[in-house]
Amino acid sequence: MTSDAKIAPSAKGEANEWVEIIKTIVYALLIALILRVLLFQPFTIPSASMEPNLFEGDYIIVSKYNYGYSRHSFPISLPESIFPGRLFAHQPRRGDIVVFKLPRDPKVDYIKRLIGMPGDRIQVKQGLVYINDKPIIRAPAPAGTEDMGYGVLRPVLRYRETLPNGVSYLTNSYGDNNDVDNTAVYVVPEGHYFMMGDNRDNSLDSRFPEEVGVGFVPFENLEGPAQIVLLSWTPGASLFKPWTWVMNARPSRYFHMLR
Repeated sequence: MTSDAKIAPSAKGEANEWVEIIKTIVYALLIALILRVLLFQPFTIPSASMEPNLFEGDYIIVSKYNYGYSRHSFPISLPESIFPGRLFAHQPRRGDIVVFKLPRDPKVDYIKRLIGMPGDRIQVKQGLVYINDKPIIRAPAPAGTEDMGYGVLRPVLRYRETLPNGVSYLTNSYGDNNDVDNTAVYVVPEGHYFMMGDNRDNSLDSRFPEEVGVGFVPFENLEGPAQIVLLSWTPGASLFKPWTWVMNARPSRYFHMLR
């Protein structure tokens, strides 16, 4: 009896300790979930479609509250019957770099620049973007290079575009007569947006039909605007290769604000 009396309090203490550990983990997960859904979410850029402003391997932070919350704001998109429409809805701004769910496959996240608002007429002629039949301002910038992989660098033309609302950014171009440098007129439906990659000749965006590209993007598919490049690594870095965390780091892009 004496021996049992000594053991029981110890077992109870261990049980209480495990309960506290589990509670701490649950609280931490709940806080992380709330932050991810309501405030900020990280993404890694997987391609060169937004060069020269975003590079493959950039680790960006997207704010989730700017446009309000839709069924796609959650880690797993909810059925429309459970979460219809958008809560605390705010219209995006032309020129925002936007993360959104791909219309044909909402499990996939895409990132492009918002060029066309609902009701706009968008057309590209010889590489120049027209909004409602008026060309945007496009000025030549110093030429650059694009990393095509395996150490192959391709020379590219660069332009500084300025949208009607004053948003200005650089674009890459392989020339003015590639596949979608001359298009028909796109009329953006109500409740939808027209997206383009800054790397104009290396981006499947709203210039391509939804079946192969992006098409028009519904408002509910927008997750939020990209705000900052927090960290960055060149292609080849891996979580399972610790030496690449340093060897492939791009510190010049750390804490780079986006516009």
